[in-house]
Amino acid sequence: MADLPCILCVDDEPQILQGLTLHLRRQYKVVTADSAAAALKLVAETSAPAVVVSDMRMPVMDGAALLKRMLQLHPETTRILLTGEPSRDSAATAVNEGQIFRFLTKPCAPDDLRAAVEAGVVQHRLVTAEKVLMQETLIGCINALIDVLAMTNPVAFGRTNRVKRLGLDLAAALGLTEFWQLEAAAMLSQIGYISLPAELVEKLYYGKRLTAEERALADGAPRVAQALLGRIPRIESVMEILTLSQDKQAADGTDGLLKTGADILRLVLAYDALIVAGNPVNAALQTLRGRAAVFGSQLLDRFTALLGSQAQAPAVFELAVAAVKPGMVILDDLRTTVGTLLVPKGFEVTNAFLERKRNFDAAILQTTVRVTGLAGAMKIA
Repeated sequence: MADLPCILCVDDEPQILQGLTLHLRRQYKVVTADSAAAALKLVAETSAPAVVVSDMRMPVMDGAALLKRMLQLHPETTRILLTGEPSRDSAATAVNEGQIFRFLTKPCAPDDLRAAVEAGVVQHRLVTAEKVLMQETLIGCINALIDVLAMTNPVAFGRTNRVKRLGLDLAAALGLTEFWQLEAAAMLSQIGYISLPAELVEKLYYGKRLTAEERALADGAPRVAQALLGRIPRIESVMEILTLSQDKQAADGTDGLLKTGADILRLVLAYDALIVAGNPVNAALQTLRGRAAVFGSQLLDRFTALLGSQAQAPAVFELAVAAVKPGMVILDDLRTTVGTLLVPKGFEVTNAFLERKRNFDAAILQTTVRVTGLAGAMKIA
């Protein structure tokens, strides 16, 4: 049964659920719920089904509303609506809001039911395969891009690994695993800074006061990001997370997975900025709690619990720049003899950085810096 596609059947009439189970149980793993609320609770506690078959007329939350919610939470699940009294209005609502795959009427012949569910399973496999392809191909390309940009502009792009790890850890704590859209958005969150002067990027990184002209330039960075990313096909969901993370008011008017991703990204970016500015972890969290209206009390509670549950950071030790290895976090600014910032504190060493440091002056390679292991990336000394 574990290898069979999972079908979730939702209806407030027990005899209907029994009939659906009877017709589908030979080919599928069938789970049932007698209300929309019970269905959502079941999915939250287990996993998303391949197909959900829902009755239209149910108390409190009808089938159209349930399928709309499933679309927001688990867009890869195929949605089928089953109703005894179809009408133009209910059909239009279900199709437009829930983006249903099939619309079946009661009584539904067993063969028609099985054919619709099988087509839904095939659709789920196609969507899932595409999702895997997007994750592996897109994320791989973005990783390569950010590695290159981090070599040329470590101040702007050296923080992306920290932000990505924080965001994905928080998402996992919320039960959202394999959240590739958030992963991509976190890595691309600094892309707009590519248009800014290095001195301005450094001031932004350390939270220094900006002139009016510098602020205007910095405020234009999101538009640069939109222009650059707008040329890449099929990353609309990633761009929406980036946009909503920068516009709390717009995010409050939305719902679903992408809003959650935007809320997470907004929070971890703010936390990282406070830590880089020299605030201890507890002080940074206290500052964020003072802005609970921006970040949300519940999300802050989860984030605080996450930071508290992290394993104790490994000891800080000193090491020559020439000896640093991937996964180590450099805890001191590394500058040239004329003061140019090569690596900001909190920079996580990558393989790309090892290639870059081959070109460093011998004196810089022998410079001693404080470093810590990967687990210490969340707590920059």
